Amino acid sequence: MKALLVIMDGLGDRTDKTPLNVANTPCLDSFAKKGMTGLMYPIGIGFIPGSDTAHLAILGYDPFVYYKGRGAFEALGAGFELKDGDVAFRVNMSTVDDNWNVLDRRAGRNDFGMKELFAAIDNMEIDGVNIRVTHTVEHRGAALFSGANLSVKVSNTDPHRENAKVEHAGALDKSGEHIAKVLNEFTRRAYDILKNHPANKERAAKGIKVANIPLLRGPGECFRPEPFEKKFGVKAVCVAGGALYKGVARYLSFYTPDIEGATGTKNTNLVAKKNAVLKYMNDYDFVFAHLKGTDSCGHDGDFEGKKAFIERADKEFFDGLLDKFDVVVVTGDHSTPCVAKRHSMDPVPLLFYARDIRPDETTRLCEAQAYKGGLGRILGKDLVPIIMDYINKSNMFGE
Repeated sequence: MKALLVIMDGLGDRTDKTPLNVANTPCLDSFAKKGMTGLMYPIGIGFIPGSDTAHLAILGYDPFVYYKGRGAFEALGAGFELKDGDVAFRVNMSTVDDNWNVLDRRAGRNDFGMKELFAAIDNMEIDGVNIRVTHTVEHRGAALFSGANLSVKVSNTDPHRENAKVEHAGALDKSGEHIAKVLNEFTRRAYDILKNHPANKERAAKGIKVANIPLLRGPGECFRPEPFEKKFGVKAVCVAGGALYKGVARYLSFYTPDIEGATGTKNTNLVAKKNAVLKYMNDYDFVFAHLKGTDSCGHDGDFEGKKAFIERADKEFFDGLLDKFDVVVVTGDHSTPCVAKRHSMDPVPLLFYARDIRPDETTRLCEAQAYKGGLGRILGKDLVPIIMDYINKSNMFGE
């Protein structure tokens, strides 16, 4: 039996009129009528989930046990191999003024020249530490620090807001003193290289914000949990474009192919993703697919864009796909309300279809109907065990 889990990043929203509520989604509606809906708290009631911790929980791994920092996921998803002692970070290439005041943490979300800019600061050697960096999507990338006496006990350089100065990395305990010193020197050298880089001159000439400093956050270390296949007894594959989501999947030993056209942005090739799902379902029991556009629009406060992406996904990704699986689950990893422009603690709507499920009376996947759905309210960690029972991969508790 085959199961499909689709996570539409940041799917949930607030107010009585949400993008999901007003979107035209005939394909998802048809499965809502045949299945159940409900609400899911990815981490727990009152928790604001990060995408990293939420994905761990939804895939059946308690983030309070298995979360070792987001940087490790970003690095794995970007193609780096982590070894014991390495420390990885997620990277935002950002725009700062001459005094290092952050003007735009995302450099306009424009990837023009980004590969060249990341390459220009790749492979530095500082005080016995080798630093590798690589571009992933838009303004994002990953950094890997390799050397002796490194630690994740170091603060971020990303202030997490505009109109604030780049943070000075500090040691969170004595073990973090060396990496903090290296990180601050890396930031200084990177700025000196990037501020006059030809790619930034081209960006400026085109009216694009320059990307002149890397902001690092989320230090993570090497750690490998029990593989998903061993834990749940199914072969699993991940279809995603974003480095974080591929990294979480690699962390759990999913097969994570590169999908041409899967960019991890709202302009991703949804048809290519659908075709990849259909291709890999032949050899895998559990297919995890990730769609990012809903979250990006939520962070930008773009209600119409979020609605349009949901409608495009319904037509280009979901149509002709869902009826191929014995179990289909569509949900989000967290809510990213357009009114808040950030992650929130609001539960995410959840659609659960199985060929032999008892349908409830809901007819759409949306926040308003999910409150009335037959699934009720569940936690993220409950989802995969429920899926496993519907594909006959669960074991009885007791005799």
